[in-house]
Amino acid sequence: MAGSTLDKTIRQDLGVMETVESDNIVRWDGERLYVEQDVYHNGQLVHRKYRRNVTEPVARAISQLLSRSTH
Repeated sequence: MAGSTLDKTIRQDLGVMETVESDNIVRWDGERLYVEQDVYHNGQLVHRKYRRNVTEPVARAISQLLSRSTH
């Protein structure tokens, strides 16, 4: 993925190395904010375009930016 970030985590509960790739673009589906991620376990794709919700502090910051830009 061009411009993506990689995040590696050892999942002791699953016994695998989990790698997440994302373009870090915040998306809105009409109900929630999320970023899409591809999740790999030991290099094997297990979730394509997995939707991870944006945290509340990030959503609030985006909301403030948007409200400032409309005034």
